[in-house]
Amino acid sequence: MKVGLYFGTFNPIHVGHLVIANYMAEFTELDQIWLVVTPQNPLKKKKSLLADYHRLALVKEAIDDNYKLRSSDIEFKMQKPNYTSHTLSHLIDLHPSDEFSLIMGEDNLRNLHKWFNYEQILNNHTIYVYPRVLTPQEERELDQIETEAMDPFKDHSNVKFCANAPVMKVSSSFIREAIKNKKDVRYLLSEPVFRYVDEMNFYK
Repeated sequence: MKVGLYFGTFNPIHVGHLVIANYMAEFTELDQIWLVVTPQNPLKKKKSLLADYHRLALVKEAIDDNYKLRSSDIEFKMQKPNYTSHTLSHLIDLHPSDEFSLIMGEDNLRNLHKWFNYEQILNNHTIYVYPRVLTPQEERELDQIETEAMDPFKDHSNVKFCANAPVMKVSSSFIREAIKNKKDVRYLLSEPVFRYVDEMNFYK
């Protein structure tokens, strides 16, 4: 089975995440998409970051009715700090008959050269890249060096740009801030996720 790994804090998981995951499941050769919930860094605790098990529960609520999407807590059980290359190696040991690929936004591809063992990842795994609309702040943070750093990856045989993937300018941070300010975000979250967040009074 060809599995696409979509990593994220999912704090909370929103319609933008689901649209990308569903696109990858339906319009690429991937058989399943695993949404890998990134655990909280014990050295960088953020007040706005929900506990690992809550974020995992939200992902499960969001994708429960889609057999092509699956949640994963694989990194919860791994030694910290953890690296994507270690996660890939661990998954290969656990599922030797499956083929694992990565799913990432264009902005993450620009930073790929900073990843631990990035060459090993690039040479052994397909990377599906979806377009992202950057905020003005993100644009400022991406300097010329990082933009140029992406160039060698653009033509790599294992990098597949999904130019037709929907572009949605919605972020978890925007949703958290909106909830804090008592705004209605029901259409930015799937119904089960909205209900869970609302009932638990998260981000308020």
